[in-house]
Amino acid sequence: MTRTAVLAVLLSAALIILPHCNAEPSDGIRAIQMNPISPYALPYSLNGNTYDWHRLWINTASLSGAFVGTLLVLECLPEDATSWNRAELQDVPLLKRWRDHVLKEGPEWDHDKFYFNYILHPYAGAAYFMAARSCGFNFWRSLLYSTVVSTVGWEFGIEAFMERPSYQDLFITPLIGSCIGEGFYRVKRWLVDNDYRLFGSPVLGGLLAFIVDPVNEFTGLWLGNPARRIAHENASNTCGKETTLTPLMAHGYKGFSLVHYF
Repeated sequence: MTRTAVLAVLLSAALIILPHCNAEPSDGIRAIQMNPISPYALPYSLNGNTYDWHRLWINTASLSGAFVGTLLVLECLPEDATSWNRAELQDVPLLKRWRDHVLKEGPEWDHDKFYFNYILHPYAGAAYFMAARSCGFNFWRSLLYSTVVSTVGWEFGIEAFMERPSYQDLFITPLIGSCIGEGFYRVKRWLVDNDYRLFGSPVLGGLLAFIVDPVNEFTGLWLGNPARRIAHENASNTCGKETTLTPLMAHGYKGFSLVHYF
């Protein structure tokens, strides 16, 4: 076949295929778009994405409510725990406080308790990270989400009504928190592989899941929990299957015997 004939065949094929590229997606493709695949149904990946925007927006709304609740709890703590001068704050209108702390004075090196800055804040950053990671966002996008939530939502948002943003928290919460969060993500994948059980107990497994991924486990109570569903499906699919590997020495043969029961 000449080069001209080959080009003619390729051009004809292109003309046949191209009109179908703009066709409406099939029902199966549309279903996948409306029901994103959970990352827990896929092999581990640092860079892969399977976006579930609907669940992420729900998680963000839940975090917003949690921020307000946290502020109310902190209001009830002694002054030496938060370094907030409540008598002084009460004399300043709410919006003026925020404007002074954010626009006029700006961030500072805070002197909060050690457990606030270096334990609770990194854990909060890990929780923000997991809120996106379990929705199918990769490590880097989950890091970005954690940074935006902790910086805009908390440091320059809710907390700025009470005190100036903190230099430590601006970096420690999203950066250290995201590294811890990736470890939490691996722990949750392990839980999924073990049917949400820890030491054979579903109670301990569920408790650990809430510790490593509090936002998605909370919203999963009414939205449905894809990770838990996948864990149970995997457990039911492997029920009755068993693989054994034993040493074997017979008739001068030395090796191993691999037996799988279906």
